[in-house]
Amino acid sequence: MAIILGVDPGSRITGYGVIRTSGRTTEYLDSGCIRVGERPMAERLQVIFQSLATLIAEYRPDEFAIEQVFMARNPDSALKLGQARGVAIVSAANSGLAVHEYSARQVKQAVVGKGGADKSQVQHMVQAILKLARKPQEDAADALAIALCHAHMSQSVARLSGAGRASASSATSQAAAGRRVRGGRMR
Repeated sequence: MAIILGVDPGSRITGYGVIRTSGRTTEYLDSGCIRVGERPMAERLQVIFQSLATLIAEYRPDEFAIEQVFMARNPDSALKLGQARGVAIVSAANSGLAVHEYSARQVKQAVVGKGGADKSQVQHMVQAILKLARKPQEDAADALAIALCHAHMSQSVARLSGAGRASASSATSQAAAGRRVRGGRMR
């Protein structure tokens, strides 16, 4: 069982989503937006940092997932986004959490099934997957999608590593029984 905190960073609105996974079961715990308004940038960053630290203390997540930086047309916007993302990462790192990063395309692919999905499709699928009564706000939906993407990727890696161990174990037991295994085939 793992609790995952997903974060969609922004310099004005930072979305967050908290889910619990156990095997193939995923449970919604919380989501929302950290709204910082029009205050000076240093104060915005402080609010994001402290808000995420509070969420981490409350939910005690095992995993932290965040969206990777994408190239924006406006360099000033990209810089502010990078700063917001940086304080979110530091908040997680200060709590001893490993940081897992996913591109927007990976998140959309994992949740919607296509990397070019729009925000309304992401909202719809997050609502359906987590069995929510209503669509979450866009930034919260994006954060939940990031958490779901991480859960999906973690489960895939676990299945693959389990399959690799099972194959190696099977080959070892077959070899012990007097059969030779070469290149995945018994001889």
